[in-house]
Amino acid sequence: MDIAVNLVENYLRLTGYLTLSEFEVQRRDERGRYKTVTDIDIMGVRMPGDVSRGDGNRDGDCEMLLIDDPVLELERDTIDVIIGEVKQGQAELNPGIKDHGVLHSLLRRIEWLYSDDLGSVIRALQQQGLHRGEGKGGAKVRTRLVAFGRSSFSNQSTISLSHMITTLLEFFEEHEEASRPIQFREPAPAFLSLLLKSGFDVQKERSSKRA
Repeated sequence: MDIAVNLVENYLRLTGYLTLSEFEVQRRDERGRYKTVTDIDIMGVRMPGDVSRGDGNRDGDCEMLLIDDPVLELERDTIDVIIGEVKQGQAELNPGIKDHGVLHSLLRRIEWLYSDDLGSVIRALQQQGLHRGEGKGGAKVRTRLVAFGRSSFSNQSTISLSHMITTLLEFFEEHEEASRPIQFREPAPAFLSLLLKSGFDVQKERSSKRA
């Protein structure tokens, strides 16, 4: 797996998302043979409400060990769906991510979330990169295209790699006692955790406006 994709996937997991990474979308050509149209780097779904990584004690208490990142602009009553493009260079979306067939193939996997027709969700993503609508069961659903990569800022539709690295480092430092015994097997968080465990003085940028 690309190291940048691995970083993004673990950042999303530690902020409470269920993820699917490096998903290839195929289509038949004029001869009836399958070919890969594009591959989607990352897809994440986060249910509303608090999420804990650990089990509680017999009284039901459980310490929260998930990152609360304001950049994600999460809303307590809203399911958040991210379809993301990951770049080691400049954060940008490839044209293929807005292809109707590509988006339809992805969203069919979570079609049960939406009260709206998938066609309207796809059109909104193609035109604005964002769709808001009603979900089944009364929840709201926000679906958005997000570019991950090098950027001078981070917001609802663009998140810089440096912001995620800084956020993860601060999280590992804040919860050092809990994270120390964890054996991270994914390369991106494992490397960041190793730096801290080895006593490196990691200089982290503090401004979200820098790349």
